[in-house]
Amino acid sequence: MTISAEYLRERLAGTRKPLDPLDVVVPSGTYSWPAGMLDKIAATLKPAGVLVPVRRHNTGLTVLLTQRSAALKHHAGQVSFPGGRMEESDADIEATALRETREEVGIAEDQVSIIGYLETMPTVTGYAVTPVVGLVEGLVGLDIDRTEVEYVFEVPLSFLLDPANHRLVKREWQGLSFSMVEFHFDGQRIWGATAQMLMRFINIIKNNNL
Repeated sequence: MTISAEYLRERLAGTRKPLDPLDVVVPSGTYSWPAGMLDKIAATLKPAGVLVPVRRHNTGLTVLLTQRSAALKHHAGQVSFPGGRMEESDADIEATALRETREEVGIAEDQVSIIGYLETMPTVTGYAVTPVVGLVEGLVGLDIDRTEVEYVFEVPLSFLLDPANHRLVKREWQGLSFSMVEFHFDGQRIWGATAQMLMRFINIIKNNNL
């Protein structure tokens, strides 16, 4: 399935920035959370924003991801989108995602064209994460903050869209069992909240329901 940047703009045109960054939508369908899971973390959720950076190359679109430093307190050593916790100085959750992206990988705010938003998702680590989708075009130099990010890599959007690359696995958290999708690309394991966000992105692109 070949997707253009223009098509992405069209598919995401109806999405809106959340007015309340704590207004989460619990994952549903095949990748649902078990009953009671949100109740265990709802009272302590903290707002966070991440950027889903889509890059356009001659060979097609890719999604940029980071490998987080093993020394971090939260999500250490995991694959994630650039982003982090909202600060009081941030005007909104979009500003959070853009600021964190600049700080972590050196992509400046004026190098990103925002094209849409995904539903705010709770994570088991206590965050309400809003993914902001942005196009990053041209030759953009990266300046990686090694205290937070070990390295970055890109995954072809065509790979993510192919159902053959969606691995359904069983997970457990505090005695609760549920199913989640993982992606394995070029030695990288993309799982957890990042994989769930990618599935939401994919379903918007394909006009499917979760």
